[in-house]
Amino acid sequence: MSYSRQSMGSGSRSTRGYEFGRTYVVRPKGKHQATIVWLHGLGDNGSSSSQLLESLPLPNIKWICPTAPSRPVSLLGGFPCTAWFDVGEISEDLHDDIEGLDASAAHIANLLSAEPTDVKVGIGGFSMGAAIALYSTTCYALGRYGTGHPYTINLRATVGLSGWLPGWRSLRSKIESSNEVARRAASIPIILAHGTSDDVVPYRFGEKSAHSLAMAGFRQTMFKPYEGLGHYTVPKEMDEVVHWLASRLGLEGSR
Repeated sequence: MSYSRQSMGSGSRSTRGYEFGRTYVVRPKGKHQATIVWLHGLGDNGSSSSQLLESLPLPNIKWICPTAPSRPVSLLGGFPCTAWFDVGEISEDLHDDIEGLDASAAHIANLLSAEPTDVKVGIGGFSMGAAIALYSTTCYALGRYGTGHPYTINLRATVGLSGWLPGWRSLRSKIESSNEVARRAASIPIILAHGTSDDVVPYRFGEKSAHSLAMAGFRQTMFKPYEGLGHYTVPKEMDEVVHWLASRLGLEGSR
């Protein structure tokens, strides 16, 4: 493979002073047509994401793989590890850490802000990374972060594997608040995939996330269940993502 992986050093600080870790970049081996920020799961890092992504047959995509800050995580009894935001037990009553979500969404947007205007940009992730990818997508549709600051990145595609949608309860009323917001929600393609045997983020949360997005007006939401799959990815799933991205982003050689 003629991909090159580049490390970009530590990034910005979040609002609580947690410093984002090292960012890894997988450069396209063909014409640069799209850039996707890919977000790892709880306790992982950008390096392992980049190793997975550089093996995919998508020569026109540049992958940016940041590392989350190390922070105390409620789910782990306050034990610190890399996490995009604080999270407790995944449940119907899950409290959303809006400050943490916004800080990570802003960091991701900053990584995409320097991309050329003719390059399509998107976000993807696994588990907690999928959650922040979906949160960023809702910020794109709403045109603002949870704090109200403007969100200015023009997202073109979102991939969420084995994750969940933060803020799902109030999403529909927010999207329906204006025609412009509804138009942006309807314009972005989203693919969600989830294993039916996931024992970390239960399958029903993936299914509920897809349903909540579709009901809120994200009309191009696609949900793919994987029978018997646990909390991990498999080649068949990644093949599906490759095909979907090539098609949705109109990449060369995909038609």
